[in-house]
Amino acid sequence: MRLDRYDIKILQILHQQGRITKSGLAEAINLSVSPCWERVKRLEDAGIIQGYGARINTEVLFRRSPVLVEVSLKQHSAEAFNRFEQAMLQCDQVVDCYATGGGVDYILKVMCDGIDQYQRLIDSWLTSGLGIERYFTYIVTKTIKQQQPRLEFAAEYKE
Repeated sequence: MRLDRYDIKILQILHQQGRITKSGLAEAINLSVSPCWERVKRLEDAGIIQGYGARINTEVLFRRSPVLVEVSLKQHSAEAFNRFEQAMLQCDQVVDCYATGGGVDYILKVMCDGIDQYQRLIDSWLTSGLGIERYFTYIVTKTIKQQQPRLEFAAEYKE
């Protein structure tokens, strides 16, 4: 799908202002409402726009503690990776899970009600046959910067 300057501007605006009205979006990109909305629907249908939502600060609501965890598995097989990844997808406390290269297999962000809950979670993983060889825990003491990534486009998407 080829994106033109209107599509790019729509994506940039929706990325920053997901609650903007149809008429507000159309005005911001200098199109009438109907053609603007057709472009939005086309971007949704193409899977470029996956959804809309609010960013909720769960730390304020629930006073939860973020913990970062590096995990290395004992085995490096498709089956071992799949078993671990499925467990992470099912775990409500795991809010981010990244497969990585360069020394560790995964980096996780875990949100717990306290260190005791986190340690019980780790203990359950170690005894459940997930194949964890080693893990390193980093307790987040202060968030310095947390933001939604900027939406930047490669040259091939620009007119």
